[in-house]
Amino acid sequence: MNDRQIEILLDSFWPLLKAGVLYTIPLTLITFALGLTLAIITALVRLSSWKIPKLIASFYVWVIRGTPLLVQLFIIFYGLPSVGITLDVYTTAVIGLSLSVGAYCSEIVRAAILSIHKGQWEAAQSLGMTRLQTLRRVILPQAARVSVPPLGNAFISLVKDTSLVAIVTFTDMFKVAQQISAVTYEPMVIFCEAAVIYLAFSTILSTLQNYLEKRLERSSAS
Repeated sequence: MNDRQIEILLDSFWPLLKAGVLYTIPLTLITFALGLTLAIITALVRLSSWKIPKLIASFYVWVIRGTPLLVQLFIIFYGLPSVGITLDVYTTAVIGLSLSVGAYCSEIVRAAILSIHKGQWEAAQSLGMTRLQTLRRVILPQAARVSVPPLGNAFISLVKDTSLVAIVTFTDMFKVAQQISAVTYEPMVIFCEAAVIYLAFSTILSTLQNYLEKRLERSSAS
């Protein structure tokens, strides 16, 4: 690496980090919160006896999981205007990522609920609890512990998936890296630097995930 590349590396670090902190991480938090809410609703609907809502929820999961996220973003941002629906870049990113998170995490939540032994339902009902009370007070708290590791992995994956929204001109960290590389003509240096920052974010989140899992293990053991 020559002096010019080192200078470019140092000059581009703060713009990349700033974009990651101000745009990538907030976008991840917002879309994960919305997606997880959608995932819980979808999972509960799919486990219910309501036929039509159950079919709609299953269709949603099937479509989102069966098509690439990049294609979904293109449909929302470039396709919807042809039918009179125009969304800004930020709304497109939030909707696209939230729908993706909701579909994938709904399977995690559904599997976690199904992993709870049926005896828990029977025991709660014998105490006079309704199905809704049993779900809220007994089943969901236990399912939450089971689903923490895979949901944590989904959250970390979402940090990396946010780079796809650069394709619809959302100014996240990856988009800033593209802009800098176009000016400096040093794509290898810039994109490797962006990769290192993404790696740092993922490592920090993985450490927090491991800490949370250990805390849950200790609380469940006590």
